[in-house]
Amino acid sequence: MDKHKVLIVDDQNGIRILLMEVFSSEGYETYQAANGKIALDIVKKNEPDLVLLDMKIPGMDGLEILKHIKQMNPNIKVIMMTAYGELDMIKEATDLGALMHFTKPFDIDEMRLAVNMQLKNKINTCS
Repeated sequence: MDKHKVLIVDDQNGIRILLMEVFSSEGYETYQAANGKIALDIVKKNEPDLVLLDMKIPGMDGLEILKHIKQMNPNIKVIMMTAYGELDMIKEATDLGALMHFTKPFDIDEMRLAVNMQLKNKINTCS
């Protein structure tokens, strides 16, 4: 069985490294991107099952990246990561198809649980 693929998109290197370690140890194939262009290249080449996407990224912001991801493949699950106070963007992200959001600093165990639930559910529906 193929490993599920998780793409982490955040301009903060420390957050990407932390999430890569967590989800690699959960058995996922992980990818990381510091900006929208890299993220969309990875989506095109590797078709991740789930994207952890930061709202505030220099250049192309999270909402713009989310729109592109959903155009490329509407089945990719997206969980947003936001700084406190971006509630208007969170609503728009949900309208665009994001499943949920985590406010930074987030609880890494809650994030792991959410990702596992999304991807393990996917396994159950495919079998």
